[in-house]
Amino acid sequence: MTPNKKRFPALLAALAAASFATTASAEAPAQEATLCDQQAYAMGLRYQQQSAEIAALQRQGFTLATLRLEQAIERHGEDANLAIITDLDETVIDNSALLVRDMQRCHDYTAWDTWLHWEREGEPRLIPGAADFLAFADAQGVAIYYVSDRYQENKADTLATLEHLELPQVSDDSVLLLGPPKQERRSFVEENYTLVMQLGDTLHDFSEAFVSSVPLDEQHAQVEANAERFGVDWIVFPNATYGTWEEAELEAWEAPFLTE
Repeated sequence: MTPNKKRFPALLAALAAASFATTASAEAPAQEATLCDQQAYAMGLRYQQQSAEIAALQRQGFTLATLRLEQAIERHGEDANLAIITDLDETVIDNSALLVRDMQRCHDYTAWDTWLHWEREGEPRLIPGAADFLAFADAQGVAIYYVSDRYQENKADTLATLEHLELPQVSDDSVLLLGPPKQERRSFVEENYTLVMQLGDTLHDFSEAFVSSVPLDEQHAQVEANAERFGVDWIVFPNATYGTWEEAELEAWEAPFLTE
């Protein structure tokens, strides 16, 4: 996760209009009056939290990560000083309960003004497959670094959450939170280890070429330029609830609207 900590009122208005448009009827105005803009997030949240497809994709990602890590260990040899970097939110732990709570209260969770409370007292659940993969990496003697944009001021709470979830190699040194840019935190790991894998749900988890200030067309170009890394040493997990794409214009079919 690399949340863009600002509001997106224009996005919400557009999404709400698209998601809740109805055929003209006498009941439509009364129905729309009961909806709030934030409910435009409902489809993405249902997919992220409730769909079997998400669970399948997440398990698939960690199965692929295990295979690629096995190959990296074999390639580098048993005595190599190997490390992996993983993001936390929506990669290893699922925070969708907070997002759903905020949406149901018509509060825009992309303001991230409820996140500090969640870090302190929330109870995220593990992403399917994460625990087994990290246990495998730990058993192979691979160093695990958790590089996340969770808040530094809540580090003790984040450490407690990870320990409660029984994740391996959780320590003050291995959990690197918001402060220096992610690229600097990644560089710290690379200075001390051979970095063989990164895992994340947003492309900024892998490279500074994908930070939110980089236009989406340039991000797409960077995806093409780094195509050989995806599924090899960059393992990407799905997140339909937030990202640097939040304000992207949608493309619609321009044919006349017709129902049959």
